Amino acid sequence: MERADAPPQSGAKSPTCVVCGKSLRQERAVPWAAVRPAISALIGRDHPQWSEGSWICPEDLETYRRRSLRELLSDANGDLGPLEQEVLDSLRTGDIVTAAPDITFDERATFGDRMADRVAAFGGSWTFILSFSLVCGLWMMLNVTGWLFKPYDAYPFILLNLVLSTLAAIQAPIIMMSQRRQEARDRMRAQNDYQVNLKAELEVRQLHEKIDHQLSQQSTRLERLERLQEKLIERLTP
Repeated sequence: MERADAPPQSGAKSPTCVVCGKSLRQERAVPWAAVRPAISALIGRDHPQWSEGSWICPEDLETYRRRSLRELLSDANGDLGPLEQEVLDSLRTGDIVTAAPDITFDERATFGDRMADRVAAFGGSWTFILSFSLVCGLWMMLNVTGWLFKPYDAYPFILLNLVLSTLAAIQAPIIMMSQRRQEARDRMRAQNDYQVNLKAELEVRQLHEKIDHQLSQQSTRLERLERLQEKLIERLTP
């Protein structure tokens, strides 16, 4: 992650965190040169003494990382909501935010919710349409012809109309319940996709910043090595 450019010499003073002021072991101290510019600017805003040669402990560095991400999201979206906060927490803990919305949603379903889904699924199938058409056809044929029994619902089939109206009155709110559940399921999927995309965007952004910072540091080290080589060559040249 972050480490010093060179190991400390014997007798060297232990590095001190510029934020909390604690004395640090060399392997835990993060130097100024290893901190990305965006985070370094935040530290320098709170601690003007933060400059080349300064050190910071990993705990305070992680705090400023989260603060940098929080300010980035606040600038883009305004106040942070629970979804954004959950993404920030997952970045801090390393947990994943990807979930299975269908499984989670079905686990929360009540008996009435499951029955509404089944009734809506059956009511929108060809099985229901064909079977209901068959029942209505037999009803009308038997009541017109009087083939098996004395007609009890003669034309214009008032009882059949009552049954159909009652069925429609019951089926409509059940279908609406199922549609609301589907909307909630889609909303949960959209929220999960948003969190996954947001976390991926933040991680890619951090990765780009780290790579750019490492390239910049390598370029600076190469320039120093070139100057040292030139000085050595000048000394060795008679």
